[in-house]
Amino acid sequence: MYHLKLTPANLQLEVPPGSRLQDTLFVQGVEFPCGGRGRCKGCRVKVLNGALPVSDEEKNLLTRDELAAGWRLSCRHSVTNDLQLELAQWEMPVLSDHSTFIFTPREGLGIAFDLGTTTIAAQLLDLETGSVLAARAALNAQARRGADVMSRIEFALHGGQAELERLVRGQLGEMVAQMLDTGVSRAEGGGRTTAGPAVERLRHVTIVGNTVMHHLFCGVSIEPLAGHPFEPKQPGRIQFSPRELGWHLPPETVVEFLPCLGGFVGSDILAGIVATGLYESRELVALMDLGTNGEVVVGNRERMLCTSTAAGPAFEGARISMGMRAATGAISEVWAEGGCLSCRVIGGGAPRGLCGSGLVDAVAAGLELGWIQPNGRMTVAPAMRLADSVSLLQLDVRELQLAKGAIAAGLRILAARFGASPEDLRQLHLAGAFGNYINRASAQRVGLLRLPLDRVTPAGNTALLGAKLALFEDAAGWDAIGSHVEHVALNEEPSFYDAFAEGMLFPE
Repeated sequence: MYHLKLTPANLQLEVPPGSRLQDTLFVQGVEFPCGGRGRCKGCRVKVLNGALPVSDEEKNLLTRDELAAGWRLSCRHSVTNDLQLELAQWEMPVLSDHSTFIFTPREGLGIAFDLGTTTIAAQLLDLETGSVLAARAALNAQARRGADVMSRIEFALHGGQAELERLVRGQLGEMVAQMLDTGVSRAEGGGRTTAGPAVERLRHVTIVGNTVMHHLFCGVSIEPLAGHPFEPKQPGRIQFSPRELGWHLPPETVVEFLPCLGGFVGSDILAGIVATGLYESRELVALMDLGTNGEVVVGNRERMLCTSTAAGPAFEGARISMGMRAATGAISEVWAEGGCLSCRVIGGGAPRGLCGSGLVDAVAAGLELGWIQPNGRMTVAPAMRLADSVSLLQLDVRELQLAKGAIAAGLRILAARFGASPEDLRQLHLAGAFGNYINRASAQRVGLLRLPLDRVTPAGNTALLGAKLALFEDAAGWDAIGSHVEHVALNEEPSFYDAFAEGMLFPE
């Protein structure tokens, strides 16, 4: 085993010889905007100790000075010696957010949180320069009480809401302390030294998340989300003092959870609308966040519609017979080759299960080989063997059909309100880790995406980028954008079930 040390997260790992860095770093929360194809610089790492030889792609994308300083593209390398690496995504804008943006400088520091059902990502920013000074990513501690929002709603309804609130508030408070304690006293821009301890300079904390995360952090009763009409009673922006949260911060620090849009569509989607500039588009475009709840937004600067679909956790590997999170041992890619299936396993060892991207690939490959029919019925029994002991069962195919059918139906219904179809969209932004890691050709083959792939854009962590932007914006501007978004409840749409049934079918 080789030793791999990652900074500034201070992680120390042991990995087998020959392990792909992409596989190892993806498990730690690093995203690969171009899918690990060596076409962007989003997965840069700086070699502090050890060696990574320069690849041809790196010579084209990185400058001579960057190469001399030790910068490499992690997707181009495997581990062949002990390494200490500095992760660009955790020093610069995190989780595939490498863009610059226009902002009005403010005094002090700010922290942006993307509070996801599964993972939490955060960044500490210098509000005068916009520089990212520190970052953290972690699995949501609430997951011990359920992997998806519905299981957490059930736990909360049976007396567990206070516990879930305590868990997430405590975890975010610890992440704040860790970022402030990383010794950030020097801003990245121009080597300028800032005055005073970091904690004394913290002015603002913004948090975005889905409606359930909003309620479970803010202490708002979850009960309205457990039954018809599934609408939150207090969806708006909620502010806290550090003392209310039990965080040891200056009393003047403002902590706020940004407003939800309706139903299960939260402030993470509002953040995505701002981050992608959807609200300014002249043409009809869409934003899609694939997860347990598949949120969809369709619109332009004239009008915006949003909805959430009960996609189920299939895209995250849950409720799949051998499903698992995208971690070491998960089959993440499957393709047909010579009438057989080939697979790639995260970490390069023996496969232990199948994650969401591998599930989509496996079904796409099965369709190409004729092992799965357009109605979803498998022609191979009792299972479709992928690798070693990992197989795809009929019930797994049905789970994917349910998930992608709900997403496809939501997109079709929203587009129809503009007198259009999904094929008419000029651009579709795929948000989140799954949206960036999924094989878009496979997603098209199974019917999840029904438009030309050159119009589909992996957008990275738009929730985190939007939360960063909110640190520099006045509340009134965000609230105005949110007020122009109309929430559509699919359960009240007469055409939903027909669209859902059609969406479950695979293309011929």
